[in-house]
Order: sequence, then structure tokens, then C-alpha cells
Amino acid sequence: MSTLSEMSSRVTRINKHFVLPPIICNSDRNFLESMQRYIITEMEKVGCTEEGPAEEYFIIYKTVFDKIIEYVSAYKNVLISIKKEYDAVVDMLKQNQRTAFCLHGKLKVFAANPTTLIYHRRRAVQLEMKIRIIEKNSRKIQHEIFKKQLRRKYTIKEIKSSKKNINPSKPIPGLTLQESFNLDSLTEYLHLLEKKYADLEYSMTAHYIPTQRKASLDEEVIRALSRRDAAEALNVSLKFRYKRMLATEKALADWDPSRGISLLDYITRTLEDESYLQDGQEDDDTAHLIEDDPSKAREAEDLLDYLERFHELFSQGQYEVAALFAINSPRGILRNIEIMNIFKGASKQKGKVLPLLLFFEALFKTSRAVKHPVDAALTLEGIKCALSEQRLDLVIHWVTQQRLTFSEETGDVIYNYEAHNLYNRAKCLALAQMVYSECTVPKKAALCMCKQGQIYGAVEYIQQIKYFSLDDFIFLIKNCPSIELIKCLTQGRNGQQGALSFGLVILILFSAELEKIGFQLLLEIYAKGKNVPQLVYPQVWSIKEPYNCGFYRLFAVNRTPRKPPAPAPSTAKSRR
Repeated sequence: MSTLSEMSSRVTRINKHFVLPPIICNSDRNFLESMQRYIITEMEKVGCTEEGPAEEYFIIYKTVFDKIIEYVSAYKNVLISIKKEYDAVVDMLKQNQRTAFCLHGKLKVFAANPTTLIYHRRRAVQLEMKIRIIEKNSRKIQHEIFKKQLRRKYTIKEIKSSKKNINPSKPIPGLTLQESFNLDSLTEYLHLLEKKYADLEYSMTAHYIPTQRKASLDEEVIRALSRRDAAEALNVSLKFRYKRMLATEKALADWDPSRGISLLDYITRTLEDESYLQDGQEDDDTAHLIEDDPSKAREAEDLLDYLERFHELFSQGQYEVAALFAINSPRGILRNIEIMNIFKGASKQKGKVLPLLLFFEALFKTSRAVKHPVDAALTLEGIKCALSEQRLDLVIHWVTQQRLTFSEETGDVIYNYEAHNLYNRAKCLALAQMVYSECTVPKKAALCMCKQGQIYGAVEYIQQIKYFSLDDFIFLIKNCPSIELIKCLTQGRNGQQGALSFGLVILILFSAELEKIGFQLLLEIYAKGKNVPQLVYPQVWSIKEPYNCGFYRLFAVNRTPRKPPAPAPSTAKSRR
């Protein structure tokens, strides 16, 4: 025994001495390191954490397993079997998760069954109530239909019984015996009867309504009167608030701190005085007198008759009379966009004036006689209509003589018309200038003056306008690149400083792709012996990439190439 134990201990010592760890070659070490880096990189890309989703872990390690199996050759079968078991375990875990999710959903459904049953029962009760209501309404409707059918039967019987039997042997009323046998006379009489029948049908539809509608119309009148009373009450309260606000504004303007009274006390005293209410007392008395006037009772009927008369004239093709009739309507109820659209829909007849132009002629002709001028929308449409009919003379008369409300769109229409009619270019520019000046668009008014050759007048106009911005100057130079205008804007007049710097004007010209004008201006200044770089550089070098402007190449034509001088630190800071 002792001998065997000694031998076994000796063998173990020998084995311990000769058992060495496996020696890994460089290729295997590099492969293992690349696999480790791949695992770390993929986890960072996916965003896996230690508690993250297991699905990404499974996919990453499955891919690593495949790469190891492809790489090794000695234990490939063992690794394949391990990978199969690994995939089977992963599939089993996924299947268990799906089963658990499905069972959890079924559990929720089973738990919600009582609540769903309650909701279904409640909905069934609601539907039964609706069915009963619908059946009740159906019975009422059927009863009404039955009553109307009975009434219709009796009406038809009465009509049949009221018909007279006409004796064909009797003479025709209004015709003699000879005319009764004359075919032409009978045809003429037939046309007369057809015309009378058409007039009666029109009267029945236009001037009369069924008696059944009288009750509904009375209710509508009562509702309209109640709305009018509510609007009048609201108007009185708003007038009172408006007068109080005016009195407060006046008190704020008149308050003097040197009087020793606070602003709040001064406003309170002003409002307690109530003298500001006396101005509107007369208006209220006049309103009450107007309400008591018996002639106002038929005003609505008169307005309806007026409207019907207008439609009658328009339907008969009497457009000029209809236009005058609409313009002279009481309270100007027909001087609006809706009536203008009616005339706009009428087609032009050959050899006659356009109906829409007749409407605008009558409208603008009476603009001085009404209380308020024609609004901007009608003014724009009227000028468009006149210019489309080549009636510039009407536009000149309307703009210069009548009371209109101008807008920038109106000026644009007149300004764009001169591009298509060069013969009347000066007239269109003058009219557009008047419109732009009236509606306070100074940049376009100055542009019209410049296009008419009134450069100095435009500069004086710009000096009078306090709010002529840099964008307006840029718009003016881009649309009218005149050297004379640029000189007036940069040099100034009567010892005053120019509105723009020379360098800024050059930049504007080159940015607007007007290099020809810019080079011409620079050459003209250079020919006079002035130092062009000193005029341009102080405004240019503070801007990035001055060479993109293009005019620095002009100086290199007659000079040796040199770098542009660097601006002084203080100058660059102040310019910036």
C-alpha cells in the first residue's frame, strides 16, 4: 500500500510539473481581442446596459458564436452543439415571454368582462329609449301625412267642381267675329294672353307669398325687433364707455403736477363732473324723435320695393338706369361689393359700354355727394375695370377730382399699367405717385418721381419724410439705378450730409447685380482724381470677403497688386 501511495504521489508530482497552460498563438489572441471589441462596440451602438433588453444581448452573442465557429476547426462540432442548445434556450425564453403576455391580456379581458357587460346593458337601455322616441315621431309624421293627403283630396275635388264648362260657340272676349276667324289676329291674341300669364306668374313669385308664411314672418319681425333693441342698448352703453374714455384721455393730457393734485383725484373729479355727457344728449333726443316718426314704419317696405325695382331693371338689361338707381339708393344699401359682383357677372354687349364700368362711373361721379368716400376695395376694382377697358381718362378724372380711398394695391395697378402702355407712361407714373403719396408709401412715390426724371424733387421729398428707412433706399436704388440719383443721395445738397455713404451704395449696386452702373460710377470718380479706395474701404473692410463685391479688381487695372490695408483696431471696432 505504501508503495502504491508513493507511486501515485510521484505520478501526481510529475503531472503537476508537466501540465502547462495552453499556448495561444498571435492569430488566436488577435481574434479573441477583435471579438471582445466587437461585443463592446455593438453594445454601445445598440445602447445596451447591464439591465438593458436581453434580445440585443442574444443577437450579439449569437453573432459572436457564429464567427468563432467559422474561425476554429478543432472543436467545431462541440461549439455547434453548444450553439444549438443556446438558441433553443433563447427560443424557449421568448416563447415563455409571449405566452406570459398573452395570458396577461386574457386575464385583463376576463377582469373587464363585468364592466363591459354593464356598459352594454346601459347602451341597450339608451337605444331602447331612442327607438321609442323615433317610433313616436314616426307616428306623428304619419298622422300629418294622412291629414295632408285628405286635405289634398278635398282641394282637388273643389277645384274640379269649380271648373266652368266653356261653350266653344261663344265669341272670344276682346275679339270681334271677323277677328275670331282670322289666324293672324288669333295668333297675336294668343301672344298677348301668354305675356299676361307670364306677368301673373312673375307677380305670384316675386310680389306675393303664401298666407301660411305670414305667421313665420311675424315671428321673424318680432325677433328682428328684439335684436334691434338689444343692439341699441349695447350701442348706448358703448357710447357711454367711449365718452368716459375720451374724458379720461383729456384729463391725462390736461393734468399738471404743479397744481398739487394727484392724477387719480384729477381724473375722478373730471368723471364726476359728467359734462362730457352733454354732447351726446342731443343725439339721443334726435334718435327718440326719429323713433317716434310715423314715416319710419314703412321704411323697410320702401327698401324692399327699391331692391325689387333694381332687380327688375337689371333683368331687363337696362344696366345704366339700374346703376344710377343703385347708386342713389337710400342709406347707400346698394353701394357695396355685392351689387358690384352682380354687375361684374353681366356680359358685355357688342357696341355698348361694359355694365360694370357703368356702375363705377355712377359710383365715382356721386362720391362727393355722399357722406363717406368710396372704400378701398371698390376703388381698386373700379380702377382695374377702367384700365381693362383702356379708359385711362376716367382713371385720371377719378383720382384727381373724386373722393376715393386709395391703397398700395391701387397704386401698383396704375404703376404696372404704364409698362403695357408706353404712350401714357408719364400720366400713369404721375397718377401712381399721387396714390402712393395719399396712402403713405414713400418709397414707391419717390420711385415714380425718379422714373419721371424728377431726381431733385424725389430727394427733397425723401428729406421731408422722417421714416424713410435703409430698406426703402435699397428698394429705390435697385429699381432706379441712376447715377444722378446716387450722387444726390451720397453728396447731399445745401451743405447737408448725404443720406447714404458711397461705399454702401457701391455694395448695394453689386449685390443687386448692377455691376455696370457700379463700375461706371467708380470710373467717373477715379477720372476726377479722387482716391477711390479711401471712399470705399472704410465702409467695405468691416464686411466679410470684400473681394466678392468685384470692384477691388478695378483698382488693380492701373495699380500694382497689393493687399488691402488692414483697418485700425479702433476704426474696425467702431464700424462693427
